[in-house]
Amino acid sequence: MQGLTEVLFRRVYEECFPGALPLAVAPFIALTRNLRFSTDNAQIRDVLPENNHDSIPVVPQILGKEPEEFILLANCLYDLGYNEVNWNMGCPMRTVTAKHRGCGLMPHPDEVRTILDTILPRMHTRLSVKIRLGLKEKDEVFRMVPVLNDYPLVSVTVHPRLGRQQYTGVPDLEAFGQMLPFLKAPVIYNGDICTIEDAHNIRRRFPQVADLMVGRGILYNPTLPLGAVDVSLNKHFIRRLMEAIRTTLPTEESVMRKTKEYWSLLWKALPISEMEARKVLRAQELTTVDNLIEEFIQ
Repeated sequence: MQGLTEVLFRRVYEECFPGALPLAVAPFIALTRNLRFSTDNAQIRDVLPENNHDSIPVVPQILGKEPEEFILLANCLYDLGYNEVNWNMGCPMRTVTAKHRGCGLMPHPDEVRTILDTILPRMHTRLSVKIRLGLKEKDEVFRMVPVLNDYPLVSVTVHPRLGRQQYTGVPDLEAFGQMLPFLKAPVIYNGDICTIEDAHNIRRRFPQVADLMVGRGILYNPTLPLGAVDVSLNKHFIRRLMEAIRTTLPTEESVMRKTKEYWSLLWKALPISEMEARKVLRAQELTTVDNLIEEFIQ
């Protein structure tokens, strides 16, 4: 999740729940023209090995469609020790899809084929992809599947919504089930796994799914991968994450912004009401934010 499951989060999570997650797909690195692999880029810093040695194992994620920049970035990541990169063809942000990036590529299988033909022979890393059912129509995924099947992909992660839905509505599990038998690569399910029962339901309904990818659910309940709801452990994780934010970020303004960003989801891991949680989001002083959160996690 962009801006949330970054290295700060991953390090604290591994500290609190060692080995609970086998790997994490890092927030995407956006391709730019005349790409420079520079540590001045926060997205690059997020995947530097020296910043990740004590965090969950990571698969870097790439957003874009420029073959030469893609190859350059993938091979730079290989030189850092990464054997796999993930191509994000699922991001539904309108500023992204308007440029035929992310989910904006789903209506264009011929363009995707051209890109794969160009990048795969020159990449040192293996490639996995993340897709949606389509940008505007779910038939788009059925036109994309034969293209993906022609390449040796590590896996295909499928979020069964349309890009135009963003994150509203419910995942289309019927369409997902219709598409599932046709994909040759191992399929990872992603979308609205927010409870243990959600995960069990997907496993029961689609036993051929290779794995599950959890997004918001791990913030709603950090102990979700443990197969439990443990409020005490959730409180401990939130306390450690808030401490890490305060010792890592450089300014009070950045600490306040990041704290509220996480809190807008993490409060659901606690036995408090939305009205109580909103007190933190409305607070204007960092000391007030700190005191309120401490009250809730005691």
